[in-house]
Amino acid sequence: MITENQDLIQLLNTAVVKTKEKKIDSSYEERLSEVCQRPAINALSFAISKLSELENISQDQAAMELIETVRDLDSIWNDYVLMEGLTKLKDLLKATSNNQNSN
Repeated sequence: MITENQDLIQLLNTAVVKTKEKKIDSSYEERLSEVCQRPAINALSFAISKLSELENISQDQAAMELIETVRDLDSIWNDYVLMEGLTKLKDLLKATSNNQNSN
């Protein structure tokens, strides 16, 4: 029984990895090159230098702080949008339930 489960788990894990592999865009080098040519990269370079100077930290530390801040903002907004969507969904379900109860 344990062996069957281990085989099944290995099979499922392999399937997960293989299906993800299909979704990976193999043109990452081309995409990375395109992104690195954007004016925003120059702006980030200036921001890193300025933050490094203002906070008296290395440029590596400044770059990591900027990335962490952007990730924090992205996470907060993702949570906000998710919660807003859930609230709308709950309201919709409540309205549907009320309509069915009044009929």
